[in-house]
Amino acid sequence: MDRQDQVIRHADLGGTSVAWSSVGQGPPLLLGGWLLSHLRLDWQEPGFRGFVSRLAEHRTVIRYDRPGTGTADPRGPVPNGLEEEYAVLRDLLDTIGVGRVALLGVSSGCAVTSLYAVRHPERCEALILYGGFVRGADIAPPAARRAMLSVVEGHWGLGSRVLADVFLPGAGAAEREAFAHFQRRSASREVAAMLLRATYDLDASGHVGDVGVPTLVLHRRDDRAIPYPLGRQLAAAIPGARFQSLDGIDHFPWRGDADAVADGVITFLGGRVAPRRSAPRLPEPLSDREREVLALVARGRTDAQIAEQLVLSAHTVHRHVANVRTKLGVSSRAAAAAWATEHRLI
Repeated sequence: MDRQDQVIRHADLGGTSVAWSSVGQGPPLLLGGWLLSHLRLDWQEPGFRGFVSRLAEHRTVIRYDRPGTGTADPRGPVPNGLEEEYAVLRDLLDTIGVGRVALLGVSSGCAVTSLYAVRHPERCEALILYGGFVRGADIAPPAARRAMLSVVEGHWGLGSRVLADVFLPGAGAAEREAFAHFQRRSASREVAAMLLRATYDLDASGHVGDVGVPTLVLHRRDDRAIPYPLGRQLAAAIPGARFQSLDGIDHFPWRGDADAVADGVITFLGGRVAPRRSAPRLPEPLSDREREVLALVARGRTDAQIAEQLVLSAHTVHRHVANVRTKLGVSSRAAAAAWATEHRLI
């Protein structure tokens, strides 16, 4: 089996089955967090798979679905609150025999990974927190939190679409609808509402000041889901933590400039990454819109898909693609996509 092929297993945690996966080789890196996950469906998404595969070039990446969600036993008791989340993480690592581990917490996963680092510093090589916060109550004003909970509890179809708008601000209608469908396949309405409420109730203020392992905090400046100041607050609360600002509006680390996130993680853990090649100076530079279109071409999007995502006509997109090819001096979309990939535009 190729080392970049995901392997899914199930661990029995005291009668509760937890699905977990591993990919790659090397020291273990546990990746956990965000609201809803699904080991199989996530792996089918090219951006997600590419991000994890980058990490797996250096580490054995371990992921898991909460009981009651994703590929886990839907009958399992869903962890409700920080202590129950911690117990799942602790018991999983014990059961699968992981010793010293690096932890990459994402979004709401920052609270549980940081708690594990506090209680088991001898087993925690390093702690990396992306898109996190100290208190869930600070994510949005009370009225906004109540409204979000109300729509998720009242109508999961509509609620999943509202969450898709929050988590995928730069996506087109088709991509947002696909993500809404993914969320509904990952959890029932009742479970999604419980986990969202638990996220708002999370409070790591009682333990983050006791983190004593090397820590890196990453946050995108224009994150639409978790405001940037909350990331800075999290870093300030952890003694000696390093804070790294990133560009972008996307909350999920595998969207947008995913390489910047992966590079930060890899280098913090002592790995080496190839320096980014700067794009050569062109006789006529690409406009912001042309660069945006080129990035989507490189991701395999058709003119129609690009038009929908950017709210343009297909004719306008076709013209942008033609202009990009002329400026780059290439004869095909494939060559333009290769140029974008080589110069890490995506």
